[in-house]
Amino acid sequence: MTITELLAKAELPATVQGEDKHLSGLAYDSREAKAGDLFFCLVGLKQDGHSFAPDAYQKGVRAFVVERLLDLPQDAAQILVPDSRAAMEIFSAAFWDFPARKLKTVGVTGTNGKTTTTYMIRSILSAAGFKVGLLGTIGNLIEDEFIPAERTTPEAPDSQALFAQMVEKGLTHLVMEVSSHAIHQKRISGRDFTVGVFTNLSQDHLDYHETMEEYSQVKADFFRQLPKEAAAVINLDDPYHKLMAEAASCRVIGYSLERGQLKGKILSLAPEGMTLQMETPAWREEVRLSLTGSFNAANALAAAGAALALGIDKEAIVRGLEDLQGVPGRFQRIGSGRPTVIVDYAHTPDGLANVLSTARKMPVSRIIVVFGCGGDRDRGKRPQMGRIAGELADFSIITSDNPRSEDPLQICAEVEAGIKPTGSEYIVEPDRKTAICRAIAMAEDDDLVLIAGKGHETYQIFRDRTIHFDDGEVALQCLKERGN
Repeated sequence: MTITELLAKAELPATVQGEDKHLSGLAYDSREAKAGDLFFCLVGLKQDGHSFAPDAYQKGVRAFVVERLLDLPQDAAQILVPDSRAAMEIFSAAFWDFPARKLKTVGVTGTNGKTTTTYMIRSILSAAGFKVGLLGTIGNLIEDEFIPAERTTPEAPDSQALFAQMVEKGLTHLVMEVSSHAIHQKRISGRDFTVGVFTNLSQDHLDYHETMEEYSQVKADFFRQLPKEAAAVINLDDPYHKLMAEAASCRVIGYSLERGQLKGKILSLAPEGMTLQMETPAWREEVRLSLTGSFNAANALAAAGAALALGIDKEAIVRGLEDLQGVPGRFQRIGSGRPTVIVDYAHTPDGLANVLSTARKMPVSRIIVVFGCGGDRDRGKRPQMGRIAGELADFSIITSDNPRSEDPLQICAEVEAGIKPTGSEYIVEPDRKTAICRAIAMAEDDDLVLIAGKGHETYQIFRDRTIHFDDGEVALQCLKERGN
C-alpha cells in the first residue's frame, strides 16, 4: 500500500511533503521501527515522538506522520496532520482494511469489572457457536490462542493487526476492554463497535485524569462515538449511568440488581459460587455461577445485556454464564481447603469495598485482608482504601503492591492514615510474601483471607527492578507450609 492509497482509504485530510512511498508496516516506537514502516510521531505527556524521527530514519523508515514538518533528508515523506494520535487510529484501521467492521465488536468500559464481563460475554458467544476473540488486561485471545498484553487496550497499530488476524482466521465476534487511557489517547474509536457496555465508575487513574469530572467525560466519549445502529448497555445502579446513557445516540439497554429492562436477584451466595435469578421482558431464569459476589452478579447482567443486544437466545446466555469456571485473579479461590483464600485484583476504593462486602455476606468467621497501593499512581485513594479495610475487615495487613519509584514504607504510611481512625486491628508488613504468609498462618479454618490488589499479575515492580511475583503461587506455598 502506498501513502496515496492509504490517505484515500482513510479519507483523512492531510498534507504530504515528499514523494509517494510504499508502506509495509506501521510503527510508533523508534526502537522497533524498520524499513518500509510508516512512523507516527506521537506527542506524549513526557516525550515528543518527533524527536525520535531521526532514529527511525536511521532504521530505514522513509515515511512519517507528523504534527509539524521536520528537518529530515529529502527522501523522507512527511504526512502533516493536526493530531498524529487521531491519525494513527484511522490510518491503522485503513492499513488493515478496517477489520473491526468485519467483526461484531463489543467494548466494555468502566473502572471495575471490565475483565470479568468480557470473559462472560466471550463464554456466552462461544456457547452460541461463534468464534470469538478477546482483548484485555490479562491478555489477548484469538479463540483459544493466548497472546500476552502489555496494556489493557493496545495502541491502534497493534489492536488493528490483531483484529486483522482474527478476520483472517474466521472469527466473527470480538470482545474487548476499553480503558479510559485508550479513549483519551485515541487508541480506539467507538464508531466500529456493535455494542458498548458501561460497568461502573469510581475513583481511579486520577493521577492521569486529575478529576472525576474529566474521568467520567472521557468514559462518556466512548458512548458518544457509538454508531446509531449500535446498542449501549448501561449499569443503572451506578451514579454515572445518566451521563453515559445521555451520551449515547443509539439504543440503550439498562441493567440493575433492582430495576430496568434486565434485572437480577441473588438467591444464594458462597465462596465457590452463587445462584442468580435473571429477568428480562421475555424470560426469567435461575443461573448458577461459579463466580460469586454482588459485583459479579452485576457483571453477569452486563454480559447478558450485551448478548441480548446481539440477538443471543436465553439458552446460550445461561449456558455461557454457567460454563465459565472463573477468571484469573478475579475473586479467585486458591486451594480447596480451609481457610478460604481469595485473590482479587481490587486496587481501587470501590473495588476493595465490593470484594470485602461480598466476603462479609459469606458464612465465614473473620475476614483478614492483605493489600497495598501502587506507587506513582493516584495517592488520594490510599487513605480511602485504608479506611475501607478498617471498616469491613476484621484484621488488615498493609503491604507493598507495585511500589515503583516510591518508598514502600511511605505508601504504607499513607494507607495507615486511613485505617487508624477506624480502630480496627492491623499491622504493616512491607514484604508482600511475608504479609501473605502471616495472614494465612494466623487464620482459623473458618476465616477468609483476601489478598487484594494484584490479581492475575505475575510480577512486582520496584524502583530498581521487577521481580516475578504471583499472589496465587505465594498463597499456595503458604497454605502448604501451614499443612493444607
